[in-house]
Amino acid sequence: MAGHVPVSESVDLARILAAQARLAGRARRTPLLSSPALDALAGRRVLVKAECLQHTGSFKFRGGWAALSALPEGMRGVVAASSGNHAQGVALAAARHGRAAVIVMPDDAPATKIANTRALGAELVLYDRATQDRDALCHEIAETRGFALIPPFDHPEVIAGQASVGLELAEQAGGVAAQVLVCCGGGGLSAGIALALEARAPQMQVRTVEPEGFDDTARALATGIVTPNTARTGLCDAILTPAPGRLTFPVLRRLAGPGLVVTDIEVLRAMALAFSRLKLVIEPGGAVALAAALFHPEKIAGESVIVIASGGNVDRAVFIRALNEEARHADC
Repeated sequence: MAGHVPVSESVDLARILAAQARLAGRARRTPLLSSPALDALAGRRVLVKAECLQHTGSFKFRGGWAALSALPEGMRGVVAASSGNHAQGVALAAARHGRAAVIVMPDDAPATKIANTRALGAELVLYDRATQDRDALCHEIAETRGFALIPPFDHPEVIAGQASVGLELAEQAGGVAAQVLVCCGGGGLSAGIALALEARAPQMQVRTVEPEGFDDTARALATGIVTPNTARTGLCDAILTPAPGRLTFPVLRRLAGPGLVVTDIEVLRAMALAFSRLKLVIEPGGAVALAAALFHPEKIAGESVIVIASGGNVDRAVFIRALNEEARHADC
């Protein structure tokens, strides 16, 4: 049936390695960066995996390509829901596979993400977060057009594709024993990395990081009970998912440490510091992990910490706000 391509939900090392093989020569192997100034601020060595330099400006291309490349030959197109990064990753992967892509996006998504997704050849369907059900829209489009659904995180091939970040990290960081801070919306990236590290670098442990007010995963990890967020909008648009995924949360509960939570001010300052010290442009949702490393060092163990800078698709006004916020703190 359209929208429901039969697929095993198991995400094991074999599936992760298969996704990595399909990504070879397609996804960028992003660098692991450091800065003495950031080390001094954090009180330990900080290593930043720059996924903001990935195709389309975020790690989402990995999951998009992994999912598209696993579809049956006869599938003509795909449908995805996203505020922007998954949208762009799927749109580019679909274009390179010669398939159509319909992306359901909130009408208040950052203008940069809307424009970039449209430029990649996708058809956009904009909806109102407050009055419309995006999942219902996606299912309706998939059924009507005979397209496959590619969810942003709760999909085994998407998780396997994101896990390639963890496989690269295990090679790049060598035998470093460290906590790995990962931005978390629905948990596809953090669960994928956790599974990869379990197999290839068990001395590393994933810690999820979320913005204040959208800390559903942190609460669920602490209590074992998933209670969805009620807020709908915030600074970190890329990771404002109501709740962790059905496939991702069991992985995180088994493998991740306690979740971390940061404020919007800390996120803005982390964005500015990444720019000044690493010459990286990171969007708010992609900067939460760095914010935790820099401003909550007492909650992190070990002499080193690894941070995933997951995306860099930020509107100009928000980036200027980040630079101004750090300048204000520097003047105090």
